[in-house]
Amino acid sequence: MKFYVEILGNIPEMAVAEVEALSELGKGKVNGKDYLFVWGEVEDLKFFERLGMAHEYGILLFSSDSPEEIIEFSKSCNWEGVIKGSFAVRKERMANCIYDIQDLDKIIGGTIYSKGFKVNLSSPTTVIRIYCGEKLWLGVRIREFKGKEFENRKADRRPFSRPIALPPRIARAMVNLTRATRELLDPFMGTGGMLIEAGLMGLKVYGLDIREDMVEGAKINLEYYGIKDYVVKVGDATRIKEAFPGKTFEAIATDPPYGSSTTLSMERDMLYKKALESMYEVLEGYLSIAFPEDFDAIDVAESIGFKVIDRFYQRVHSSLARYFYVMKV
Repeated sequence: MKFYVEILGNIPEMAVAEVEALSELGKGKVNGKDYLFVWGEVEDLKFFERLGMAHEYGILLFSSDSPEEIIEFSKSCNWEGVIKGSFAVRKERMANCIYDIQDLDKIIGGTIYSKGFKVNLSSPTTVIRIYCGEKLWLGVRIREFKGKEFENRKADRRPFSRPIALPPRIARAMVNLTRATRELLDPFMGTGGMLIEAGLMGLKVYGLDIREDMVEGAKINLEYYGIKDYVVKVGDATRIKEAFPGKTFEAIATDPPYGSSTTLSMERDMLYKKALESMYEVLEGYLSIAFPEDFDAIDVAESIGFKVIDRFYQRVHSSLARYFYVMKV
């Protein structure tokens, strides 16, 4: 089945990698990208319900270098198998659009209407999407990911909160980059943001934090968002095997502390190294992790035995820039 995903533009390389990871789980692959439009083929679309760094996803019906060909396709398409209930056609002119699409949505909408389908511009059951970039793309939306659902899980909206936490969309993408299908560990869980996103995907979640108040707070947050299948403990990220004796983990996603802190048991870079060693001992598959840009994560990780698959840069503010890494044992 052909699919499309409209990704976010804040860290586009990471957003594409998230789509690639979920495509793998769906037994498919990404075939290409047109600005913020990603397309490919999968056997199973269900994993795209987990997307974090995306505006929407859907089924790709047709692509062309010609508006006339898109119009002709709309005339010949069997819309009975596509449209459920009412419909609307909505276009997206991306920054790299090279075609005149001023009335294209109206023309295609008129064609579909002439076949007996009901138009509802305010709340349609089915949304037909036109994207204009280096090519023209025609698809049918399956799901739109509205910002409000993620905003409701931001750090300041949780019952137990601390000001420093990853945005939920990024945390979700990090979980997805691990390709987890059963379980996930966060050994620097803090208030539980990563575990919340993983738990909402149906994964069993495990967490560690060196501070007891964080562990108790993470429990409150997990319960607040309806997550029941969790195990969280007071523990040291550099000694994961002691916290979970005999246990290995399908996937790990984590965001270690970046700066100096009175809660750190050792110098920052040594903490990172020992934590990576500890994760390597218990990990079966992929690790998704963030580090500040001044930490030589690739050399350290590879010296331990990790294979670094990808990294993505983000400047957070004037005094913080970081890389998100994907690694594999």
